[in-house]
Amino acid sequence: MEDMITFNDFLKVDMRVGRVVRVEDFPKARNPSYKFEIDFGPEIGARFSSARLTNYSKSELVGQQVVAVVNFPPRNIAGFISEVLILGVPMEGGTVSLLEPGDEAITGGRVY
Repeated sequence: MEDMITFNDFLKVDMRVGRVVRVEDFPKARNPSYKFEIDFGPEIGARFSSARLTNYSKSELVGQQVVAVVNFPPRNIAGFISEVLILGVPMEGGTVSLLEPGDEAITGGRVY
């Protein structure tokens, strides 16, 4: 188990619900990955990310709600600026299962 944090530490991590608008192959990435455009609503707008979520088809990801950290600094990944971190959990066989709301959530809604 990791070190304990305070509730105020948790509040520093801004996790929001976004809707995937566009998904493209990312052949320059070291591992098989996609490039994402995600809409986080009017307060945050569209942001970009890359993720190793190729166990999902591009068509099933478009329109999907996802949970992402939106307040990390941008990261250059193989020439692509990734602005948010899409959250998921590891599955057997090395694939990833996306964290997503169980029901339709407000786009841009904060996770708490």
